[in-house]
Amino acid sequence: MTGTGSPTAVVWWAAPVAPASAPGLVRLLDVHERRRLDRFRRPADQARYLAAHALVRLVLGESVGAPAADLVFDRTCRCGEQHGKPVLPGGPGFSLTHAGDLVGVAVHPGGPVGLDVEQVRELADLTAMAEHVRSPRETVTDADAFFALWTRKEALLKVVGTGLATPMSAITLGPPGVLDWTGEDAPAHPLWLADLRPAAGYHAAVAGTGARPSIAEQRGDALLAGQAL
Repeated sequence: MTGTGSPTAVVWWAAPVAPASAPGLVRLLDVHERRRLDRFRRPADQARYLAAHALVRLVLGESVGAPAADLVFDRTCRCGEQHGKPVLPGGPGFSLTHAGDLVGVAVHPGGPVGLDVEQVRELADLTAMAEHVRSPRETVTDADAFFALWTRKEALLKVVGTGLATPMSAITLGPPGVLDWTGEDAPAHPLWLADLRPAAGYHAAVAGTGARPSIAEQRGDALLAGQAL
């Protein structure tokens, strides 16, 4: 993709990794991350969490020239407690996501970045769910359109840091990106947005602030395998 001279945003994709098969990746995590990992009861959730958090450490460690296990994240929430969105002080912006058999990590030296991936699946009540996602000016015709819209808006909400506390219906999208954003959480700065298709049956989107950069996608499975044992 052609950018505008801004630093390249890199999106890494990988498969989940079971903790039992990768003790080296578990050792990369800090106390907070290991406690989160242990709280998951479903093996699939553990595998996605481990792969995403180990991958972001490996990628960021290489970016800032530090051992992956030594990175210290600031997780200060708006309430002051350490359970908010992680930030690497002095490091690039980054975002994590996972769904199905994919985990993703976006890293952008140019500023905040948001990444989301969803596996397309049938929804029991598409109409009701679409009402929570689409703005009055948008239409959702099927599950594929729903997940395309969801990933775009979730990526944007990760950039501004409000998450699902901001209703998705407050955002109206269209070419080339955000057409309108209502409410007190509406950002004052411009945002960029790009669709990604990391695998068949998945929708993904990446977003950030300012001018849209070049976007590169890479596989991170070899990075994880190299540190697994």
